[in-house]
Amino acid sequence: MEYRPLGNTGPDISAICLGTMTWGEQNTESDGHEQLDYAIDQGVNFVDTAEMYAIPTRAETYGATEKIIGSWLASRRCRDRIVLATKVLGPTTQMTWVRDGKSVPDRKNIVAACDASLKRLRTDYIDLYQIHWPARNTNCFGRLGYVHDPDDRPVPIEESHGAMADLIRQGKIRHFGLSNETPWGVMAFLRSAERNGLPRPQSVQNPYSLLNRTYEIGLAEMSIRENVGLLAYSPLGFGVLSGKYLSGARPRGARLTEFGHRFPRYQHPRVGTATERYVAIARGAGIDPAQMALAYCLRQPFVTSVIIGATTRDQLTANIGAKDLVLPEDVRAAIEAVHRENPSPAP
Repeated sequence: MEYRPLGNTGPDISAICLGTMTWGEQNTESDGHEQLDYAIDQGVNFVDTAEMYAIPTRAETYGATEKIIGSWLASRRCRDRIVLATKVLGPTTQMTWVRDGKSVPDRKNIVAACDASLKRLRTDYIDLYQIHWPARNTNCFGRLGYVHDPDDRPVPIEESHGAMADLIRQGKIRHFGLSNETPWGVMAFLRSAERNGLPRPQSVQNPYSLLNRTYEIGLAEMSIRENVGLLAYSPLGFGVLSGKYLSGARPRGARLTEFGHRFPRYQHPRVGTATERYVAIARGAGIDPAQMALAYCLRQPFVTSVIIGATTRDQLTANIGAKDLVLPEDVRAAIEAVHRENPSPAP
């Protein structure tokens, strides 16, 4: 396993991160424990979760994933072997079960969410605490064009930043990061760090895959020049890049089979067209399509770690196996040709 530094001052983390958002919904507690055991044995030391998980969100499963990780930590007694990341909610009025449905990343909510996550995770500290999405109205979660709202009154970045800095000083978290952010948002936090003498964000967790390369527009340069690397989520586009949904297939228990109505961006006709060609490239080269998609993300210079998720042991084994795959130049050239003709069909 390759290990890479998290930002300027963070620990070395595995190039593959174990994502956990299905635990408590599609996966049981024992499934989660089995995945953690296997991943750690394979050299994975980075685990990512969030207070809102499992996905899709329901009151009954809020915090379930963190509890599963917490029970594993309690039983295995190996906290020092993993770098643990979780997230505080961005603004929401839909999740009425979270802090009276009025959660925003202000000081009060960040502190309350952190304390609750520490309790569920059964740990004294969180290695990387992330703001799940921006406090302001901006273009994320598949929304490409920015439309300014002059009436938007977001939580000031300095308030969110100050709360994170206080948690670091108190020892509750070691580092903080951002998620679903824009170039402006990341640079605003970096300006705040320089201006106010506060800790810098160490990472940005945004979507990145062969089906969504929008991170390369602006954010990739920022990651490299400012050393705030990408933690790439959805590198398989909700499993689409494995090829399992081609020709209208809907495998039993798969995410888009169960919850496809919640994620329409992965069902656009352009997605199917691009996926068919990516899968053909992989199979023509004798490569597993999912491993090809993951290997492409792993070798990008702005990527610190790629977050994989799996609902079965076979998927987890194959996904972690991508760590050793180096794509031949002709395969990379073929991938770029498809991208030029059909760029980012699932932003």
